[in-house]
Parts: sequence; C-alpha cells; structure tokens
Amino acid sequence: MAVELDCITMFVQTINILIVHQSIVDMSASFFTLLTAVVEVDGTRMSRDSNYDQFVCRVWLTRAPLWITMTVSTYGILITAAERYIAVIYPIWYNVRMNKHFYKGNALHI
Repeated sequence: MAVELDCITMFVQTINILIVHQSIVDMSASFFTLLTAVVEVDGTRMSRDSNYDQFVCRVWLTRAPLWITMTVSTYGILITAAERYIAVIYPIWYNVRMNKHFYKGNALHI
C-alpha cells in the first residue's frame, strides 16, 4: 500500500511540474501574440546609435519572443508526451528512475 501511494505521489508531482511549465509558457506565448498583433512599430525613424532602436530592430521586429515561446511550448508538449510514453511502456523503470532530481538535471540541457 505504501509503495502504491509513493508512486501516485511521484506521478502527481511529475505531471504537475510539466503541466505548470506548459501553462506558463503558453500564457507567455499568448501574451506575445497579443502584443505582436496590437503594437506596431514604424521602423523608418530608427537610428543605429540608439539602444532602444537596436532592441526594437533586432528583437521586436523579428518577433523573437513570440517564436521562442512557441518553440518552447512545442518542446514542452513533446517532453510531456515522451514522459507519459515511458511511464506506460516501462512502468517499473519509470518508478525507480524518474524523480524530481532527474527533471531538474535535464531541464538545464533543454
């Protein structure tokens, strides 16, 4: 009984970490999508000397924040799917190996 409860607790913690991460990234992507649709920048009066103009040109006009959050969201979905696949196909290995330390160590690689 204790082993089952421990496995259930680990499952809830693992999936919660992935769901919370996905929610934060999707919220950020929605925010940047809204900003991209609402904010229009006229690039005709930009100068090379202004740091603000450099930021706008290199980051905002390329829509880098939007594409970065969408890419991270896609990888988050892939990681969640792979984690669920491993949990279903290899349940014993999953219960022994997958824990918070595994995710914290591998989050730095992504």
